[in-house]
Amino acid sequence: MKQEISNFGRFYAAFRRLPAAGEETKRELVRQYTSGRTDSLREMTRQEYGALCSALEGMTVDKAELKRRRSIALKLIQELGVDTTDWTQINNFCRHPRIAGRAFGQLGIEELKDLAVRLRAIKRKGWQREEEEAEFGCRLNSASASTQKKRETRGPAPVRIIEFAEHTGINFN
Repeated sequence: MKQEISNFGRFYAAFRRLPAAGEETKRELVRQYTSGRTDSLREMTRQEYGALCSALEGMTVDKAELKRRRSIALKLIQELGVDTTDWTQINNFCRHPRIAGRAFGQLGIEELKDLAVRLRAIKRKGWQREEEEAEFGCRLNSASASTQKKRETRGPAPVRIIEFAEHTGINFN
């Protein structure tokens, strides 16, 4: 059988990004994508090779792309008034269900792309962190202007201490 593939650069570029990138892992992957027919890259068909490379590229995360997306998101978060030197504030901000729903470090490339779109929309609408948000990492009183007027006439509303403590990570026990 004539060798169909002469350049294995695509495979090795993706394979090097795997955490367990050893010779035995390579042979096992080739066996899996050739249905046990061979364990040599040279004996693979173009279709098998293409499927293997596509799968490897899907499994690995491009670290440069991840770093770039994180940098973009952090810049946008900073422009919204969050202190980006404090990871607790960044994570509290990102954990909000309307922002990302997870800590910043747990976000993948696609989630970071979505986060950037959301942050640009928030910025475009003119949102700025209020003083209490900057101090505590969340809003204590998110009432509308009409609700705020009603509250002023009958006195201040009690602050939801337990909700605030859970949001900021304070333990009262």
